[in-house]
Amino acid sequence: MDLCMIGIRGHSGYVFDSVADVPEIRIAGVCVGGSGCDDDLSPLETPAREHSTDVQVFSNWQEMLDACNPTMLSIAGPLELNATICIEAFKRGIHVFCEKPIALTLDELDASERAFADADVHLAPMMGLRYDPHFYTAWKAIRNGAIGDVRLVNTRKSYRLGERAEFYRHRDTYGGTIPWVGAHAVDWISWLTGKPFETVFASHSRCANRDHGELEVSAACQFTLADEVLATASIDYLRPEAAPSHGDDWFRVVGTEGVLEASDHCVTLINADGEQELASACDRRIFSDFALCVRDGREPLIGPADAFAVTRACLLARQSADEGRVIQFTDEDER
Repeated sequence: MDLCMIGIRGHSGYVFDSVADVPEIRIAGVCVGGSGCDDDLSPLETPAREHSTDVQVFSNWQEMLDACNPTMLSIAGPLELNATICIEAFKRGIHVFCEKPIALTLDELDASERAFADADVHLAPMMGLRYDPHFYTAWKAIRNGAIGDVRLVNTRKSYRLGERAEFYRHRDTYGGTIPWVGAHAVDWISWLTGKPFETVFASHSRCANRDHGELEVSAACQFTLADEVLATASIDYLRPEAAPSHGDDWFRVVGTEGVLEASDHCVTLINADGEQELASACDRRIFSDFALCVRDGREPLIGPADAFAVTRACLLARQSADEGRVIQFTDEDER
């Protein structure tokens, strides 16, 4: 199975974490992205050559697809091209592993969904936190009834800001902090509840963004889901530089029979049996999960429905924050 890779703006490293788990995969070609993109390709090219010695390097992604005709395609930006490249891949019958958000506008998202519906391919977004041992363990406990029916979810995503690349400073190349950082938190909400989104009210702010242009450094979202399940997402780039890690990832899930909290270092459950810390493990990794779905039809932990639902939720939350109003997911005038 030949794989081509486009872009380095995000989580293309997920490929190299587990590509060796599927020996049939050959990395056939790599490309930095769109014309005029001056990103350094070496973080992609070097590990690709370590895996496959005959990797070809291209300056144009369409030419790469023509030359290599791959089975699978990894897309990691430029983010403003994600939807365009996805649509072209779907038309060619190529399976897609794509950085989130898979589209920066609702119109692009609609076009991507239509193209996907007409294709016989698999799609997975690069939202790998489902595969973190602690978050995966928490999800399994909830599925097994440890806290009863889920009624409320609180999530938190906090990052150091540091000095960001130029594309982060512009909405049309970055997409906004809710779709970029918040996608993980919104995905948790969808994953942990198993419920469709119904409404969102959100706010975001560029204050204290240290001259990073249009980049929002704080955001808050409140969602209602089916059956009156409630959820919040707190999102920021305000984590201190001296913090022990780049990110602070956390969620709390309240059910009818207990409460569960999970971070990237522990899972704590409180229910009728008392309080306990759960032993954490996950036997899957995101890229090999994607590839095994392509090869064997194995049910993936994250797939097309998640990619479209979470992207739509993030884009509508961004719209809510821009316009200062509640957005109904069924609104005819949501654009």
